[in-house]
Amino acid sequence: MSDVDSSKTPTLYEWAGGTEALKKLTEAFYRKVPQDEVLAPVFAHMSPHHAEHVAVWLAEVFGGPATYTERHGGYPYMLSQHLGRAITEQQRRRWVNLMLDTADEVGLPGDPEFRAAFVGYLEWGTRLARENSQPGAQPPKDAPVPRWGWGVAPPYQP
Repeated sequence: MSDVDSSKTPTLYEWAGGTEALKKLTEAFYRKVPQDEVLAPVFAHMSPHHAEHVAVWLAEVFGGPATYTERHGGYPYMLSQHLGRAITEQQRRRWVNLMLDTADEVGLPGDPEFRAAFVGYLEWGTRLARENSQPGAQPPKDAPVPRWGWGVAPPYQP
């Protein structure tokens, strides 16, 4: 039995610094994408609001407000943005690696527990996005926005 009081455990959203921290992350990340030879083709026609949309998606996934669902249509809309894009494994990995480098640069928490959960979601989500983006893929059209938590290692709080 764990001696961690889950009622006092912050969400990943809270631990990360909330929506503003996630916006800072995605804005810095998507400023780099147009110069990245692997990712630039994927995001060539990116909406000027894309970074904000990804930030509010991450906020909702990590336990924050349901803004993505309320303003953008939740999972069905997110899925629609990936269908038919034929994301390659090289592009998926580059997205994850660049996101992790950017998380370091903008000062997202670097503790092992947060980063394990953060990387876990990035790996899981990008692998699904890659699969769902392939020609002929038929992913479920309607699903809830995932809610990602700490997994087996809640934050260390002395």
